[in-house]
Amino acid sequence: MKKLLFVFNPFAGKGQIKNELFNIIDIFTQEGYDVTVYPTQYAGDGGRKLHEEAGSYDLVVASGGDGTLSEAVSAMIGLDKKVPLGYIPAGSTNDVAMSLGLPRNPVECANAIVHGVFFDYDIGLFNGDTNFVYVAAFGAFTAVSYETPQEYKNKFGHAAYLVEALRRLNEIRGYDLVIEHDGETIEGSFALGLISNSQSIAGMKNFIQHGVCYDDGLFEVCLIRTPGNPIVLSSILADAAINKLTGPHFVTFKTSRLTIKSKQPLAWSLDGESGGVHDEVEIVNLKQAIRLKIGFNEITAEQEFVRLQAPAEKLLKQSAEEYFKVQADANGLSDDTDDKDE
Repeated sequence: MKKLLFVFNPFAGKGQIKNELFNIIDIFTQEGYDVTVYPTQYAGDGGRKLHEEAGSYDLVVASGGDGTLSEAVSAMIGLDKKVPLGYIPAGSTNDVAMSLGLPRNPVECANAIVHGVFFDYDIGLFNGDTNFVYVAAFGAFTAVSYETPQEYKNKFGHAAYLVEALRRLNEIRGYDLVIEHDGETIEGSFALGLISNSQSIAGMKNFIQHGVCYDDGLFEVCLIRTPGNPIVLSSILADAAINKLTGPHFVTFKTSRLTIKSKQPLAWSLDGESGGVHDEVEIVNLKQAIRLKIGFNEITAEQEFVRLQAPAEKLLKQSAEEYFKVQADANGLSDDTDDKDE
């Protein structure tokens, strides 16, 4: 009989996965799996369980947020046996699930897994000892994902990140960096950097290049040069809102390996969790390092983006415009005109 290990985070999102446990396990059992169920007890517990026991199973399914998936991948990537990994999203953002177009309903997702396809997925290696699934980031807003209170994430989902990001607009700063990749060197002051393998980051797709391929061995890199004033920052956000990453403040490229050196200690975020503070990092793409077993939603990933992103982007745009108007007025940069004379 085939063996399946189901590891779930009972605290992810609003804990609703617990209401569907019977139906999920029933689906796995009907498909001929002998199911072992393990609710994680503390941070890192799921990774420990998988590292110790995943190799003796035919299929592993993890349920939780992006952090749970990242933990599962890190635990399984070094196993001698390439055990397929299924994922049931149950967190507050679920960027990977959104990118792959996975069903949002846990029961539908479980059914999609057992009837799904095998898919080898690229994984990132950060400084030789830490894996990440979909993004390594530094700079503006990158601490938002792990500093936003969990209760707000559970209650407001993506909007919690947006509100917290808007609170930090006046904290944007630049970092003097040297970036090296594929024989090319890029220098300058940058406010934000994203090294990703995803079409969504914190529920937003604005800073992601088109044509993301999850198994090509390449990262999509987006670097944003430090804006000199609120007006330039407003222009950058306006371009990002329509995915226009071709202006002078954007540096984008694809690569399998890069190093980033900073003159000052630089805080990093890996899959929405703190990645520590470093003055030099090397990031390597491990091509097709993990095998996923996934099924797809009936709606496309792009349709899911439209459904979720329109309200969020409207909120961000309105709040940013209000913020920039206040900043411009305070600095005597208001662009008001006397319409009565026209």
